Amino acid sequence: MFHVLIAEDSKLFGSVLVRTIEKRLPDFKAHWVETYQETEELLAESNIEFFVALLDLNLPDAPQGEVVDLVLTQDIPAIVFTSDISDEARDRIWAKNVADYVFKEGEQSIDYIISLLNRLRRNQNIKVLVVDDSLFSRKIIKDLLTIHQYIIYESSDGLEALEILKNNQDIQMVITDYNMPEMDGFELTKEIRNSHGRDEVSIIGLSGEGSSMMSARFIKYGANDFINKPFLQEEFYCRISQAIEMIENVNKIKDMSNKDFLTGLYNRRFFFDSGEKLFASSKRKHTTTTIAMLDIDYFKKINDTYGHDAGDEVLRNLSKLLSTRFRETDIVARFGGEEFCLLMTSMESESTFKIFDDLRKSIEKNSVQVEDQTICFTVSIGVCTRHRNSLAEMIKIADLMLYNAKEQGRNRVILDV
Repeated sequence: MFHVLIAEDSKLFGSVLVRTIEKRLPDFKAHWVETYQETEELLAESNIEFFVALLDLNLPDAPQGEVVDLVLTQDIPAIVFTSDISDEARDRIWAKNVADYVFKEGEQSIDYIISLLNRLRRNQNIKVLVVDDSLFSRKIIKDLLTIHQYIIYESSDGLEALEILKNNQDIQMVITDYNMPEMDGFELTKEIRNSHGRDEVSIIGLSGEGSSMMSARFIKYGANDFINKPFLQEEFYCRISQAIEMIENVNKIKDMSNKDFLTGLYNRRFFFDSGEKLFASSKRKHTTTTIAMLDIDYFKKINDTYGHDAGDEVLRNLSKLLSTRFRETDIVARFGGEEFCLLMTSMESESTFKIFDDLRKSIEKNSVQVEDQTICFTVSIGVCTRHRNSLAEMIKIADLMLYNAKEQGRNRVILDV
């Protein structure tokens, strides 16, 4: 549960904010106070670990933003909302190192706050590498990123940065200065692009020698964006969030094309695209490849008896069980209807039957609750354990084993031995 502290003296705005956050973000819990004193008491008396604080800049007993200073002393990221849109107010807010500020503009403001809370939550799983030979510059950027909840790696030069990237393949963003020893920002950008596409790692160039030529060269070498130093904190956050959201949107599109809409498992197309590569790699390395075809027994009867919505719940339930049962390196796909195909590499031959029979038993013991109905179901599994000439041939044999399992009474595992 993500706990949000709200300090707001407007009963209308505060109540709408609490209601909207808890409705649209079910894993968030809002704690609303109306004064500086109540904020102080809540922080002193409760043992709640607040994820973020939403703070009115002008409370009745703290008209100069004192509540922001209070919350920041507790190391809680602060989002400020205010009706003052002057440049002076904005500069005063950013000087406090807040996460963001929001103008009170009704529904639009609340939509932005919801979006921002979502962004901060997702940032907790996003890794960013900061590359700069200046310890002072790295600290400034690191502090800003910390406020927005990113996971941060640091490097003082390009060569070290490449080693960190090699050892941390899930880094999604690199922020690099231009002028560095050993390898400058241009060279680093080119090297990263040799192994990571724009949709995998976003690169943002930085330089105090800012010019249109510097920006153009960074982008031509493969950077997604460029920021002049010194920069405005607000601009920095906007550029960073925009770059991360671009990667997220590309990944969403990939998921839509690679995954089955109902179950969230990989689809048939992805299975063959990635499966062919795994199959070829396994043959090259002389490791085992195992293909399993799995089918829900009497699935038509489930649909006819309980309805298609219940059938969909059964499919989702089984898919969740399958996705948690196997390794990330395995491929679990829905082939269509109630049929699933699994590809595993480096599975020990002597343990293959036990692995799939244990899976069959756990499914048999499982049940799905749909309204007031409890639905139990079983599966039949056919497995191909020996390398054949092609992936397609292995799938055909696993399908034949599945047919044999059905013919022999269902709710069983048959191997090609």
